[in-house]
Amino acid sequence: MSMTPDDVFAALMTRDPAEKCAAARALHAADSAPLAKASGEPEDVVVPGRPDAPALVHPAKLSKRGLGKPEGRAALIHAIAHIEFNAINLGLDAAYRFRDMPADFYADWLRVAADESRHFELLNNRLADYGFTYGDFDAHNGLWEMAVKTAHDVMIRMALVPRVLEARGLDVTPGMIERLRQAGDAETVAIFEIILEEEVPHVEIGTRWFRYCAEPRGLDPDTTFTRLLDEYMNGGPPGPYNFPARREAKFSEDELDWLATRHSKSG
Repeated sequence: MSMTPDDVFAALMTRDPAEKCAAARALHAADSAPLAKASGEPEDVVVPGRPDAPALVHPAKLSKRGLGKPEGRAALIHAIAHIEFNAINLGLDAAYRFRDMPADFYADWLRVAADESRHFELLNNRLADYGFTYGDFDAHNGLWEMAVKTAHDVMIRMALVPRVLEARGLDVTPGMIERLRQAGDAETVAIFEIILEEEVPHVEIGTRWFRYCAEPRGLDPDTTFTRLLDEYMNGGPPGPYNFPARREAKFSEDELDWLATRHSKSG
């Protein structure tokens, strides 16, 4: 089947996680090319489809648990599952919200949404092994808050969501993998390794479309990226950074040099 923005919107607003995952995969399998010719204004989405739980709290109020105990490992798995659930919505929202983009843009973001749905299910199944499910721990809403802030401009969305917030996973996941390995949780390590490998092309998609949007506006992508970090995110998250993964995700050498300098100053 072919699709309309309304089909993507329906998936975005689906609240049940299992139904949302199935809808994301169905959209990825369908013909998304008609989205490139869609007209009309998208709806504002302040709150996308999500279940009643988890409760969303300020990041400072999230409890810290060590990975030496099963509940601590479950809390970490839940935190990443929440990120992946948000990432499904982010992929769907990009495909729904931004009009007049090439057909490949919509295919890319629906593929991301389908990948993130698989990541979420892997993590939620692993949570079940620990006796928990998605919603059993509190979470924060930082990813979607940035989606709302960037809903007005596809270039800014591409710069700050995949290339900053999702790229943060490239930086921190190797450390989490090592800590889980030390805790003897080989099953979760295997899932995190899959996610790390598959998130690199997701960030690269953001890089590619950010540059696609910046250059016709006469903007230098590298300097525009750092300007947006300052404008929207107080310079963005601090290091350390996973330079090999970011290079694979097509960060430019100038951007990597800027990050390296910034990390050395913050360190």
